[in-house]
Amino acid sequence: MTSATVSVKFEQVTKILGQSRAVDSLTLEIRAGELFFLLGPSGCGKTTALRLVAGFYVPDEGRILFNERDQSGVPPHKRNTGMVFQNYALWPHMDVWNNVAYGLKMRRVSEDEKKERVARALETVQMEAYAERLPNQLSGGQQQRVALARALVIEPAVILLDEPLSNLDAKLRIEMRAQIKEIHGKIARTMIYVTHDQVEALSMADRIAVMRSGRVIQVGTPRQLYTRPESAFVAEFIGGTNLLLGKVEELGDLLTVATQIGLVRAANGTKGMTRGEPVLCAVRPESIRLNPTQGPAADNLNMNQLTGEVQSIMYLGDSEEYTLRLADGTVVRAVEHNPAARKAEVGDRVVLQVDASDVVVLPREEPGA
Repeated sequence: MTSATVSVKFEQVTKILGQSRAVDSLTLEIRAGELFFLLGPSGCGKTTALRLVAGFYVPDEGRILFNERDQSGVPPHKRNTGMVFQNYALWPHMDVWNNVAYGLKMRRVSEDEKKERVARALETVQMEAYAERLPNQLSGGQQQRVALARALVIEPAVILLDEPLSNLDAKLRIEMRAQIKEIHGKIARTMIYVTHDQVEALSMADRIAVMRSGRVIQVGTPRQLYTRPESAFVAEFIGGTNLLLGKVEELGDLLTVATQIGLVRAANGTKGMTRGEPVLCAVRPESIRLNPTQGPAADNLNMNQLTGEVQSIMYLGDSEEYTLRLADGTVVRAVEHNPAARKAEVGDRVVLQVDASDVVVLPREEPGA
């Protein structure tokens, strides 16, 4: 693969579709060689953003740059991007080899070079043994690998993937995640990947942009977004979380938040918070430890202790999920990984222990924000 990889930058990009600002003043930089994810719910603008990079849409405002060169008016076939679609978009009458070679034929590549590049692309996606098969003779995962090979063979600077695994079953999705990540490591190209699947993004991405209503809410590594969300929307969308209503009571190394179920101490909070400010305490389910009775941790300022009643229990093999109701009626989830034995039964009152380092204090969002 000879084409250099590039960075991709959105500068105040807006795209209006119908009456909606599908992408709204989007500013974002994707580094050269990154496996970068656009993540968000349906209708958030992520696919529109991808199509703007491909050149299928032209911005109504702003610019899109590849390595600081404005691409806003450059047609799709001159942008050196490769697209992998959700529905594979393979030619049903062509075998695997000719599907992959199609883009090279359109570019009038010589026969010798075409053979070499198709063979290399098929080898990269481990499909060389299926070169003579038609698409309807392949599984969904195999078809997706052919679609990826077709994008790779033209040696694009940027590879665009639009929810490429959404049509696959759960087992195949897991296998293809690993394969795409491995391929990215081999080719070292910029990849922009659109999905609404949080697990997909967390397990594969170098960095993720979480989108909502055409805008980017937060950008970071998977670990940063999961452990240090900056809004309730990100906290809930990335992996799910428990949210406790409260007001900031004390500032310092530990934030103290007054809630309906008592004081909650947190080691993490948004900068600039003030005493009395309405906030949310975000606690991941796996951060909660269940104890039948109150333990000695009550004297530890870094350990929060709350009481709740077990409402339901779901055993999932590698984990056990408890739904609990707190004193003020708030329902929370707690997850025990690799459970050796059940910690409590439905109807039991238990103590929930949460370390202050696992509590993130977030600003309260206005409804519909």
